[in-house]
Amino acid sequence: MLMAWRRPGHFDEQHHVALYMATFLIGVVSVLLSVQRERAQRHLIRANSVAEALQRTLLRPVPPRIGHVRAAAYYTAGEGGTLVGGDLFDVCETPFGVRAIIGDVRGKGLNAVQAVAAVLAGFRVSAHEWKDLPLLTDRLELSIDRNVARTAVGDPELFVTALVLELDQDTVRIMDRGHPPPIAVGPQGARILATAPALPLGLKELSPVPGLTTTSHRLQPGEVLVLYTDGISEARNSDGDFYPVLERLTEHFGGTQRTDPETVVAFLKTDTRNWSATSEGDDQAVLAMALV
Repeated sequence: MLMAWRRPGHFDEQHHVALYMATFLIGVVSVLLSVQRERAQRHLIRANSVAEALQRTLLRPVPPRIGHVRAAAYYTAGEGGTLVGGDLFDVCETPFGVRAIIGDVRGKGLNAVQAVAAVLAGFRVSAHEWKDLPLLTDRLELSIDRNVARTAVGDPELFVTALVLELDQDTVRIMDRGHPPPIAVGPQGARILATAPALPLGLKELSPVPGLTTTSHRLQPGEVLVLYTDGISEARNSDGDFYPVLERLTEHFGGTQRTDPETVVAFLKTDTRNWSATSEGDDQAVLAMALV
């Protein structure tokens, strides 16, 4: 008699009970996934905030004017989703003139970041204390040796290519530690400033003879001094061609009445991005300076 009162679709039928249970479980899992997603987002926000703070501590924003020099800079990490990489730069006013550094760490991971921190910390102190540029770069090498692990448990191949420059009146003095030479851009086009390359920072033990030579160049009125890392010069297009820094700067700025650091940096940032076949690659850094 009780069975006569049961109707199709009644809630206590077996397949309806299974449906209710499945719906309940899906709801519970959805809530848990939502909670986990919110936690992951908060963790990502905190991680990005820490990374941004670290980047601003290591690569301080370049002021538009330092003493008698106008300046602008651009940096981007090559690995997507990261803010800190292996390129470095800085500019400061010292008793010996305005000094600048740009460098590129050959290494990976934490050791590379430690090398960036060691070189920049050494530069920010020693640039004010050492009049001689070769001795200044020696102090930077000492900072690497003291603060970066390059043993078997670290990275034995880690070193840093760098340019250390000093701008005094209309002359720039350059100490080249294995880095791409600077380019001067002006109304007459672009020209490479010849240097006397020495071994990169961190490889001094490979050369028993110091052989460190500073080169000097006179900047022409209206010229902008351009320093860059190989993430710029080694950007490849779809045909595999490297980005021709000198030619592109000459083509774009040659014949113009006036250039300025901000314009040059903005051009290289956009032009290399348009040239590159991929959105990710090596770290890129550009530092441009001009005499006031």
